[in-house]
Amino acid sequence: NPPSLLIAGGGDGTITGLLNELRTAGVALPAIGVLPLGTGNAWARVTGAPRPAVALKQLAAYGERLPPLRPFALVRVEGKVAPFAGTGWDAEMIQDFKNQLAIAGPLRGTQAGLRGYLGAMFTRTVPRHVFGEGNPQVSVYNLGDTALTVDSRGAVQPVAHGEKGALLYRGPAGVAGAATTPEWGFGFKAFPFAQAVPHRLSVRVYGASVLEATRNMFRLWRGEHPIPHMHDWFVQRLRMDFDREVPFQMGGDVIGMRKSLEFDLAEESVNLVDWRRLSRMVSV
Repeated sequence: NPPSLLIAGGGDGTITGLLNELRTAGVALPAIGVLPLGTGNAWARVTGAPRPAVALKQLAAYGERLPPLRPFALVRVEGKVAPFAGTGWDAEMIQDFKNQLAIAGPLRGTQAGLRGYLGAMFTRTVPRHVFGEGNPQVSVYNLGDTALTVDSRGAVQPVAHGEKGALLYRGPAGVAGAATTPEWGFGFKAFPFAQAVPHRLSVRVYGASVLEATRNMFRLWRGEHPIPHMHDWFVQRLRMDFDREVPFQMGGDVIGMRKSLEFDLAEESVNLVDWRRLSRMVSV
């Protein structure tokens, strides 16, 4: 007797874990109200979640009916689902952030949140790339129907010679991933076109150096388009092959090192409470 609505407090990793536990148990995914009780809170931000106390008051004021919902497709990797997954500086920064917290001791509180992420990026992730071996090389193959892309004005169009099996890109990858939601947390619009094409994953590869990325940080954060060395596709399924093992993350949690990984669109989707619409319908 699964619930019709499940309220979930935590970050994107928590919600991703919840979805996968429900799938493993064979439970149909209920509607989920995401409360912003994590670090990045990408899904909570995208759906306009208020503070938890306010969110619960809004639900109570709405009554026993299901609140307004917003559907989200899911990225599937190695049999698990998430709102986003990928590799690059983001995955490294997550691990650097966690390593930084682990040794912070009494100063742990000052290293949390956005300040901690930026600190990990500038003191650990960026220097490692500047003085290390640089970006890995990636080959991106389309494994589904003809791939689509966006032109300089943001209009969707087919990729020339982008049929099934086609090599879409070969070159450096500072960040490479797939998503069905625009944000990666903290308001960072890493996938601004994520819901532009229904029933497709939004895939991006950013091939610039870490120094160029740092110079363009605010443009990247806002999801501006076009940006040099940024490559966009909309696909059903694809594979990324790297020239060395790289760290991968799903929903903000690092899953380990991989040299090759396939992404596809999961059959199921999830309905999340649309807190913005709900806030316009009730008064608390």
